[in-house]
Amino acid sequence: MPPGGENDCGHRHHRRLDRALGRWERRLPQPIAALLRALRAPSAAWLRGGIGILLLLGGLFSFLPVLGLWMLPLGLILLAYDIPLLKRPVGRALVGGERLWRTWRRRAAARRRSQCER
Repeated sequence: MPPGGENDCGHRHHRRLDRALGRWERRLPQPIAALLRALRAPSAAWLRGGIGILLLLGGLFSFLPVLGLWMLPLGLILLAYDIPLLKRPVGRALVGGERLWRTWRRRAAARRRSQCER
């Protein structure tokens, strides 16, 4: 397929998602990072799909104890790794969320510095 075709676009979205998950993996504690690394392996597609669906279902039942809305994004991330339709929006959400987080942290640090100068 020529550059810029559907296949190239799909690879671009997969690379974005993969880079975002790689950044998460480097920041997470070692046991959790090892689990994420194992789930990202190509041979773990069925496991990713099963866990992703269970997390989505758990997120839908967030009114129950232990289960919560935190399960929805994790389930979407795992499913997006194998479902092309989800790769672009989930990858963009991860990158946008990281940017927003960095902006909030910078603003909070600037506020703390300005309060210390007073």
